[in-house]
Amino acid sequence: MNRIPHSLILATLKQQVVTLPDGREVRTLGQGTWRMGDDDSKRKAEIEALQTGLDCGLHVIDTAEMYGEGKAESLVGEAIRDRRDDVFLVSKVYPHNAGGDKLVQACDATLERLGTDYLDLYLLHWRGDIPLEETVDGLERLKADGKIRAWGVSNFDVDDMKELLALPNGKHCAVNQVLYHLGSRGIEHDLLPFHEEQGIPVMAYSPLAEGSDVKEKIFNDETVNRIAEAYSATPAQILLAWTTRSGNIIAIPKAGQAAHVEENGAAMLLNLSEDDLDALDEAFPPPSGKEPLDVI
Repeated sequence: MNRIPHSLILATLKQQVVTLPDGREVRTLGQGTWRMGDDDSKRKAEIEALQTGLDCGLHVIDTAEMYGEGKAESLVGEAIRDRRDDVFLVSKVYPHNAGGDKLVQACDATLERLGTDYLDLYLLHWRGDIPLEETVDGLERLKADGKIRAWGVSNFDVDDMKELLALPNGKHCAVNQVLYHLGSRGIEHDLLPFHEEQGIPVMAYSPLAEGSDVKEKIFNDETVNRIAEAYSATPAQILLAWTTRSGNIIAIPKAGQAAHVEENGAAMLLNLSEDDLDALDEAFPPPSGKEPLDVI
């Protein structure tokens, strides 16, 4: 696919949105930051990549206190300086910090590194030993104090979600961020249908199979490359178009270079046909039964 103007990507993304339970609209493609900020020699390029993403309308930026022990958050803070209103800002809290005063302190430290006084969305990174009810209570207090606009979870399977939603205020959960890509489709059996039933969107991390041992297999797959060639696109663009095909999923690929961000954004101009989707199903079959939640 030839280089697409930022304005066209922006116009397209403005029409491709997922509605959160509180009514806010989030675009279906954002930016992840796992492993960003670790290498100072890449800092300038990574900041440029994030800013290019914002220019293209990829307004969701997802980070976490775990990423580089705060380095990714600091990088994001520098990238969005003077552009806070352009960003739907997401971060995640360690499970061992997800209760009591530790939750408040963790959130405050995240806000300081990001150079902002609020998060659009704050997620529990994964389940730990702190009771969910305590975490939910703490997140609700952060919301009441104006430090976060909404909260959600990450790496929760169906049973975890049912337990969460049964709690007082548990239904305030805005999203569940889980691993999802063409080579990891287990959530399609029960977790995705459950979320659709509950009206809670899913955020897909590593939609390009980053960190997965099947990434090379996917990118070299004959079917993926045949479809990419037919659209004058790249395998990565086909994967992103596939991940966001339902209109109910927010994908957050990481890209440390501006050209890669532009490539990701241009994927939203693709509309895969039913024949394309059938061919990808044959190459990478959907689950036939319940599978353990895949994580990296």
